[in-house]
Amino acid sequence: MEAQREGKFDRILDAAIDAFAESGFYQCPVSRIAQLAGVAEGTIYLYFKNKEEVLIQIFQERMGAFITNMRGELSREETTEAHLRTIVRLHFSYMEQNRSLAIVSQLELRQSNPRIRQAINGPLLEYFHLIEEVIQQGIEREEVPQTDPWVARQMIFGSLDEATTDWVLARNPRTLMSAVEPLLTLFKGALRLKNRTI
Repeated sequence: MEAQREGKFDRILDAAIDAFAESGFYQCPVSRIAQLAGVAEGTIYLYFKNKEEVLIQIFQERMGAFITNMRGELSREETTEAHLRTIVRLHFSYMEQNRSLAIVSQLELRQSNPRIRQAINGPLLEYFHLIEEVIQQGIEREEVPQTDPWVARQMIFGSLDEATTDWVLARNPRTLMSAVEPLLTLFKGALRLKNRTI
């Protein structure tokens, strides 16, 4: 019974992602989410108090899973360069494989009210801390000269975020993955990264 409930919860989230990407959060009626999920409209309210909570859960659930996966991938790498490549590669590949989610996270969440933005801070802060940890470890291993991890994180996340938004809004289709190595080269130069052989 619990698995069935969890399956329906995920189905509603997936449907909401597509519905919000299709018509925008504010323009999207709950009935459209129900239609895409294949459930009655009333069923949505068994899982979520309102449409705002659906948006919050999309970010918390999907970003939470993304960060867990990234932490696992990073634990298998040993150099700052490999860590940075993993962050860029996973960020771009996740967004490319989940275009509707990319549209919602890049466009809809930014237009939401302060209460919603406050509710999604947890996963976002965790992502920020993860990037800062990579920089701090690089400093400790003397692969990165002394720098402010907070400023470095702003540069890295800001670049990933802007590249993703540009990709979402682009009129001509292109891949995000083609930007992995060029962006990594820029990060390496900005951080004055030293190559270390393991």
